[in-house]
Amino acid sequence: MENKNSNIIVLAQLDPIPGNIEYNKNKAIECIKKANQIKASLVIFPELFLIGYPLGDILTRYPFIIEQTKKALEEIKNITTDTAVLIGFAEKNKEKIGKPFYNSTAFIQNKEIKKIIRKSLLANYAEHNDYRYFEPAKVNKEERIFTLNGIKYGVAICEDSWNDFDFFEKNLYSIDPIKEIAPHVDIIVCPSSSCTRAKKEQLKHNMMKHISKKYNVKYIYVNQAGANDELVYDGYSRMYNENGELCAMARGFEEDFFILDLNSSENKINPLPKGLELTLNSQKEFSLDHTPDLERTYKAIILSIKEYFKKNNFKRAVLGLSGGLDSTICAVLLADALGEKNVLGISMPSKLTSSDSKNDARELAKNLGINFMEIPIKDLHETISNKFKNIFDEAQISFDNRYTQSFTQDNIQARSRAMILWGIANEFASTITIATSDKSELYMGYATINGDMSGGFAPISDVVKTKLFALARWMNENRPQKNAIPVSIINKPPQAELALDPKTGKTLLAEDALMPYEFLDEVIWRIENFNQSIDNMMKSKFLYEKNNTLDEKTKLEWLNKFFKRLNTALYKWYIAPIGPVIDGRSISKIEFRQPITSDMNYSK
Repeated sequence: MENKNSNIIVLAQLDPIPGNIEYNKNKAIECIKKANQIKASLVIFPELFLIGYPLGDILTRYPFIIEQTKKALEEIKNITTDTAVLIGFAEKNKEKIGKPFYNSTAFIQNKEIKKIIRKSLLANYAEHNDYRYFEPAKVNKEERIFTLNGIKYGVAICEDSWNDFDFFEKNLYSIDPIKEIAPHVDIIVCPSSSCTRAKKEQLKHNMMKHISKKYNVKYIYVNQAGANDELVYDGYSRMYNENGELCAMARGFEEDFFILDLNSSENKINPLPKGLELTLNSQKEFSLDHTPDLERTYKAIILSIKEYFKKNNFKRAVLGLSGGLDSTICAVLLADALGEKNVLGISMPSKLTSSDSKNDARELAKNLGINFMEIPIKDLHETISNKFKNIFDEAQISFDNRYTQSFTQDNIQARSRAMILWGIANEFASTITIATSDKSELYMGYATINGDMSGGFAPISDVVKTKLFALARWMNENRPQKNAIPVSIINKPPQAELALDPKTGKTLLAEDALMPYEFLDEVIWRIENFNQSIDNMMKSKFLYEKNNTLDEKTKLEWLNKFFKRLNTALYKWYIAPIGPVIDGRSISKIEFRQPITSDMNYSK
């Protein structure tokens, strides 16, 4: 029996929870029933939808989850009709040799599993760990192709699409599944679980455009939406026509039951984040113009906060409001993600805190409408310092080499604040503290363990300081409530207000302790994008050098300081709470691990 709407396909851009088979199954069944009602030809779910993604070590630690998945697949099979279903799941590898599981997609129709397609190219880089658990399947085009209402479809699961030898300069795999199946089909279907990152949309768009045009086929991409731990999935499921033209796109950063008409020229094309379309063909170079990526960054962090809180049964956030940029950005993002009444900002001035900082924190809280308290820590700081003096004198009997100058007093302030925040979080249900450290300062270790690094979530841990300044201005212009962030905060030089600068007698500025952020952020970018050494960077012209005078001696001093501090900051990266991956590369634990014991020479 031929389906009446043979050209209607549903892209089930949904948000699974890793390991929650029942939840994911129920979402799938609800979606399939809706597709049945409109007599769609096919409904396509993202990669590994039934078991959720990312998986971590769920599969190997709790293999019984495979049995749960099989039962869920049976339930789904039994409700299918003429409307066919493509749904991703994890499957046991029954062979004696190989990894224990397959990354599979089932093709189901009329209460029958007609085909199982298994993924061949298993990513094992950045945030991906597929090859840790899954066995790569041989590319068998007959197993990957099915005919539905006279239309031939071929299935390439996520990474199976990412190995075109004409598109990529260097290929990770020796085979290209698309090359095997594309000449024999009308439509390529790509179920995916692909997280958003800086410049990834540009690469993805150009690759899909290239494939569809090269093989003269339609290309349908179905991505998951939502966020799980560090990874944010932006959705934007879509179709390209045979000429490589984008002709349909689902919504971004949210679930979508997207109805696609294969024969229509009027499918909806939802817009990308503003500015992103301007860089679809941009070259890889460092820029301080962060504008094209600010809306994507904002939406990704907002979604990450919402999902992390909802899926982990949190409701409220408490954070320190210093009157500085980092805590300000976090407060705005939390207010927008959770609602202002679910956010408590606390100003905790010490004897070094300026009146301007206290006023800025108070004004920000009032503008946002969040809850606010001011709790001075001067007495707490003095009490702990006096107690420590006796402790340190006694410890000196056992330990020699006591520092003549240390960061103890700085850290007492930061940890006193963290103790207050955690006390409130412990006292009130569904509440966690927020770590406000940014990426630039985490690279430098310019943050206090159990102080400003302490928290249950770190919203801006993968956003560099220069981008945060740009994001603050963008939010002031683009949020419904204009100019919520006081301009004085944006114009204020970053400073922790924990110590005095011995040269000036004033509070130490962050750039004096480190280096100019414009230079520092380009060092990070060159490491993450070009893997450059100190020698490489000395030979390279930094953007900072085009606008400022910088002699070679100072440049080398800054680079040596950067890598020296990086080496001593490595252990802090492992202690830092998780936050959303935003940049093209990051130091998030989900994708980058450098041994703490790695005393490297960063020169060539």
